[in-house]
Amino acid sequence: MSEQRFDVWAAGDAYERYMGRWSRLVADGFLTWLGCGSGLRWLDVGCGSGALTRAVAERCRPLTLLGVERSAGFVATARACAPAPAQFAVADARALPVRDAVLDVVVSGLVLNFLSAPDAAVAESVRAVRPGGLVAAYVWDYGEGVGFLRRFWNAATAVDPSAAAFDEGRRFPLCRPEPLRALWTAAGLVDVTVAPLEVPTRFTGFADLWEPFLAGQGPAPGYVTALAPATRDRLRQTLREAVPERADGTILLGARAWAVRGLRPDR
Repeated sequence: MSEQRFDVWAAGDAYERYMGRWSRLVADGFLTWLGCGSGLRWLDVGCGSGALTRAVAERCRPLTLLGVERSAGFVATARACAPAPAQFAVADARALPVRDAVLDVVVSGLVLNFLSAPDAAVAESVRAVRPGGLVAAYVWDYGEGVGFLRRFWNAATAVDPSAAAFDEGRRFPLCRPEPLRALWTAAGLVDVTVAPLEVPTRFTGFADLWEPFLAGQGPAPGYVTALAPATRDRLRQTLREAVPERADGTILLGARAWAVRGLRPDR
């Protein structure tokens, strides 16, 4: 099995229960960290189901706001939920449908590590933003920072040692502070800053944690759906024993993302 085979992101509803509910929380933290004013021209690259785009529309009072995403299914979900002035287009991060230097802020949420050429995507974002404009993004800390995913891959590897090859912590070395800083600096951005964004992930019970893994959206769910039923059952039990259930059955874990920002030089 190839690693990329499981990198499927197409159904907005399935994504919402798996990662979308946490994506909204981290999007709010990201915008607080950016601290941008109103009346700006925004672009959200790889907008997915629209969590960050909606947050920008609701919190930042943008003059214009465009979300681009290569999955038509995600664009349909985002378009149905985001308020004005948000607009959406199906497009690739390496070929943004905007002219040079016409935007004030270009952002990207939770997508850079899934791109085959993240350096090309960042260069395209720099092209689109005006001199002095802001380019910023955030990614999950897959190595140690997303508690339920770390417990999942530890359990998967205990049941099936070959699962280690699909562990996002191993696959996505970009999702750490120094690689992100280096990527922004190499794109010619200045005043580069990296910061953690911490959010809680609260599950109503083990089923609330486990069932999204059965929908096939993303690397870990894709891995689960490819397993034989007996192996899947063993994984489910191993994971259940690994997560800390509270007296009322709820499970409270933490999740961390790394955010990076930089400015296009004025000259």
